Amino acid sequence: MDLDVFVTAHRAEWERLDRLLHRGRRLTGAGGGELVGLYQRAATHLSLVQSSAPDPVLTARLTQLVARARATVTGVRRAGWRDAVRFLTEGFPAAVYRARRWWVPTALVSVLLTVVMGWWIGHHPDVQAALGAPDALRQMTRPGGEYETYYSSHPEASFAAQVWTNNAEAAGMCLVLGAFLCVPVLWILFTNVLNLAVGVGLMSSAGRLDTFLGLVLPHGLLELTAVFVAAGTGLRLGWTVIDPGPLPRRTALAQEGRAALGMAVGLALVLFVSGAIEGFVTPSGLPAWARISVGILAELAFLAYVYVLGGRAARAGETGDVETSGRSAAPPVGA
Repeated sequence: MDLDVFVTAHRAEWERLDRLLHRGRRLTGAGGGELVGLYQRAATHLSLVQSSAPDPVLTARLTQLVARARATVTGVRRAGWRDAVRFLTEGFPAAVYRARRWWVPTALVSVLLTVVMGWWIGHHPDVQAALGAPDALRQMTRPGGEYETYYSSHPEASFAAQVWTNNAEAAGMCLVLGAFLCVPVLWILFTNVLNLAVGVGLMSSAGRLDTFLGLVLPHGLLELTAVFVAAGTGLRLGWTVIDPGPLPRRTALAQEGRAALGMAVGLALVLFVSGAIEGFVTPSGLPAWARISVGILAELAFLAYVYVLGGRAARAGETGDVETSGRSAAPPVGA
């Protein structure tokens, strides 16, 4: 394509579109129709330039022109309370529900590995010796040791904030790194499983597994579920790169990526709840059964939220993706 001839042939249309955009809301019905037609043609011109003669200056000019025209045609929509309510009652739970075939197996396999590795560590002194000196391990597992004082060594509010930050970072990494063919997500999962299995193994070998579970379960049920959801979603995102299904790979990845970003916001709220439980309930003076009951209730509430609200929204067609007007659509084809 001869770029100079192309620019000469279509410059008048671009300038006319620019003038219409400056008029904005003062356009008449006929002017609005003309603007839409010119917008479609400019988008087509941009696609042709990008595929045939990618001149950076012309591409930048047409990209800016098309973006302004699109904003004028579709309108700029501001998020409000209705959007937040819709996200919390439909978008987020539906996204988690749709990803259940990924995060439920992830959770089951991770729990199974934790049990097996914890049993291995707890029944093999040579493995324990490889983890640390016997005196150091006894200091960790004795009554009032590090495993117990960890939850009460800081003020409740600051500890809850620290826990929330760490867990949100782990969940965010699972969601973001999933696009790299699943491997980073599997490594993050393995690290979490190993840390938990070490605690299970060492405390069981010291005959204090009940104490350990009484400290972990109140917040750990909801916390680990959120991490498993993030990991499962990250794995699904990575698999989309490998097998996008019937959609073009770019389209499928964009759709799953937008849903994953929305899920990151929702999981941050879930982890905020688990962090509050870990900061205020776990180190409290409540008996173990009461603390564990709080964790079970929080977990059941989240599962009901996902399977009742999320299932209903998913069956109604909700995917967790942003609304159509907020997506980066492919350039429209003009006549």
